[in-house]
Amino acid sequence: MKKWLALSVLALVFTFISILFWYSEWRYSLPTPVPASYHIVNTGAHVDLPGAAFSFPSDKPLFLHFFNPDCPCSKFNVPHFKSLVNAYANKINFAVVVMTNDKNYTTAMIQKKYGLSIPVLMDTALAAACGVYSTPQAVVLDNQHRLYYRGNYNKSRYCTDAKSNYAQMAIDSLLAFQAHPVFNRQALTAYGCSLPTCKINNK
Repeated sequence: MKKWLALSVLALVFTFISILFWYSEWRYSLPTPVPASYHIVNTGAHVDLPGAAFSFPSDKPLFLHFFNPDCPCSKFNVPHFKSLVNAYANKINFAVVVMTNDKNYTTAMIQKKYGLSIPVLMDTALAAACGVYSTPQAVVLDNQHRLYYRGNYNKSRYCTDAKSNYAQMAIDSLLAFQAHPVFNRQALTAYGCSLPTCKINNK
């Protein structure tokens, strides 16, 4: 009797975990709602970078990683983002833009926690300047600060699908001096945690 009871409990736990996993995957498939006040920034538009935080060499493109340390979606793609930094740091300027209302986070804290040696910016106005309304999002600007790409890193939340490395494809295209790449809806439709409170929405 005890054996069957234990098996029944294990079966219930397994079923519950499976339902949670399925629900998480289902939420991930839904795009982040576009805010009513959202103002789109079109590809090719010049992006005015607010603040005096940008002292990057002007001869390189700029990659902005919009990141919320409290957003599960942001955490999933940290390894992939760091791999991009390691691969392209000599050709592109990288910076993390922290999107959170939690004032306890500091630049040094983010750099230490995630093992980053690149600039970490706390200027949330950059999201509006780049047309970003969710995290994580990748923004690639050319060396004239014109928007080249704004979108997702990968169609997989863990960035494990090599065929949909959208952000990396954008980098490679820009470095090859190609025209703005054409991406599918999966690349350009925002998925993740909404701004500004960054509460989990669909990942």
